[in-house]
Amino acid sequence: MHTDARAVLTSWTAPDAAQEELRRTYLDHLDRHPDGVWRSCQPGHVTASAAIVDPDGSRTVLTLHRKIRLWLQTGGHCEPADTALAAVALREATEESGIADLRLLPDPVRLDRHWVGCGGGTWHLDVQYAAIAPPGSEPVRDPEESDGLAWFPVDAIPEPTDTAVRALVTAAAAAARRAA
Repeated sequence: MHTDARAVLTSWTAPDAAQEELRRTYLDHLDRHPDGVWRSCQPGHVTASAAIVDPDGSRTVLTLHRKIRLWLQTGGHCEPADTALAAVALREATEESGIADLRLLPDPVRLDRHWVGCGGGTWHLDVQYAAIAPPGSEPVRDPEESDGLAWFPVDAIPEPTDTAVRALVTAAAAAARRAA
């Protein structure tokens, strides 16, 4: 998993200087922490997420996080059976949305580093992808996963959310339109 995360981040071309700085920060983290992709790495750990969008990039699926109480993209921690960041993002998107046959675009669209309460408080170094839902698919909420789950227009993201989600949805929608 560590090798894949390093390969993904090494080959990824950041879209701007701020994203390039994050990319380098993630690689430095992986260089310092052989366990840097696992939840047990308390200085921080790499996670993977996906903004689910429809094929034309006009709508996105967001989940109302049970603990954080914000509308967010799907995503989460790397698990012991995982071997690739893209697989983590796709697994989490499928589990949390209930949408089968999502198509994950192969390259990340953004990175986001944020503080979370897991393990008493740590950094998530999130590698963010775009997942394209099949036409006509509807999300199925699992009450164990979220307090809400729905499609939203990409230009009308619900509150409460944050700027990182807005930036990810914008990037994922643009990637979906390019891939169409």
